[in-house]
Amino acid sequence: QLQASGGGLVQAGGSLRLSCAAPRGIFSSNGVGWFRQSPGKEREFVAAIDWNGGNTDYADPVKGRFTISRDRPKGPVYLQMDSLRPEDTAVYYCAAARSSGMPTTTRGYRYWGQGTLVTVSS
Repeated sequence: QLQASGGGLVQAGGSLRLSCAAPRGIFSSNGVGWFRQSPGKEREFVAAIDWNGGNTDYADPVKGRFTISRDRPKGPVYLQMDSLRPEDTAVYYCAAARSSGMPTTTRGYRYWGQGTLVTVSS
């Protein structure tokens, strides 16, 4: 089970940093992704990073505002969120991919965290 943390309430234009940690072995050689889900909507891709942090991918709505990173190969993963908007409000989930790459659909992920709530007020 992955552990996502760092969510909270922030005003529009503010920043938050989410963290994703996993039990030993879960991140062995796996990419990691962040997804989000708002009430009444499907879970959507936000960002992903490959197993060693050398490559990243972002959904168009967050490009230039969010940054995904990891300190070392197989290590914890972070999502720095800047210039937050009310439409970024959602529960954010991290997940470990089935491969070393960066899938953009939920089917590409095997292990999921419990989610952390991000609320952006206008």
